[in-house]
Amino acid sequence: MRAIVHHRYGSPDVLELRDVEVPAAAEDEVLVRVRAASVNPLDWHGVTGTPYVMRIRSGLRAPRDVRVGVDFAGTVEAVGASVERLRPGDDVFGARTGAFAEHVAVPVDRAAPKPAGLTFERAAAVPVAALTALQGLRDRGGLRAGQKVLVNGASGGVGTFAVQIAKALGADVTGVCSPGNVELARSLGADAVVDYTREDFTLADDRYDVLLDVAGSRSWSECTRVLAPGAKLVVVSGPKTNRWLGPLTHLARMRLASMRGSRRAVPFLTKTDADDLITLAGMIEAGAVTPVIDRTYGLDEARDALRYVGEGHARGKVVLVI
Repeated sequence: MRAIVHHRYGSPDVLELRDVEVPAAAEDEVLVRVRAASVNPLDWHGVTGTPYVMRIRSGLRAPRDVRVGVDFAGTVEAVGASVERLRPGDDVFGARTGAFAEHVAVPVDRAAPKPAGLTFERAAAVPVAALTALQGLRDRGGLRAGQKVLVNGASGGVGTFAVQIAKALGADVTGVCSPGNVELARSLGADAVVDYTREDFTLADDRYDVLLDVAGSRSWSECTRVLAPGAKLVVVSGPKTNRWLGPLTHLARMRLASMRGSRRAVPFLTKTDADDLITLAGMIEAGAVTPVIDRTYGLDEARDALRYVGEGHARGKVVLVI
């Protein structure tokens, strides 16, 4: 099978399209013929090996795991001996390292039936970004119907899902984005949209119960100006200028600064969970959530796709058609 691999860290130019062996499904796994995979900032960090602190786990001088990609959508070709929930021929979506390939072996708890009527390309755009938005808002933010939520970074992969999921959960949603994405945020259901080139949302009179910070562009002291008593600031990312620690220093500062008072900064990591994928599929099938795709590329164009995502200006998701 064809797969994208990288044997060293660096720019997207280190990516190679190679012929490799088709993986075998373990007892609790399914073998998926991948039809589409989406590109995440996570993939860019893994290929570039930045921030350097992540190399403690991924390999100091070279990547221990040469596979690339996480999000996928495709068709089950084989199942392990203990798998009962999925069968060969089922169309599925989920997240598993090595998704930039024609086949991937996936633990059954990291895959779910593809939403009915959704193309493979749009289904592949869902997993990591939508799970981040769902778990950030619902689980870490404790968002409830009738509350007010602000999404800082409303036009990217996570942000486009966050606006829609917050609306589906019954919240009043404000999105913050660049002027070229204001209409996109409105079309996704945002009740109000702030163009950050014209207005500083931290100086507004509104107060929010949950602030989902995807952009990672503001400090705790700035954000507290618009947080209601007992509110939560869910920190998805932060500045990436520190090549050694990346956003970790920003996340730590946020957490420490929020130790006093009723407001809290809540950093978190997304967990791939089949039940949450099923929840997202239900929202999509109900018409409450629609994946937004900026661009599509072929598998042999993975370098260009990753380079574009690394620039940080994608509207929604970037997808590889395999």
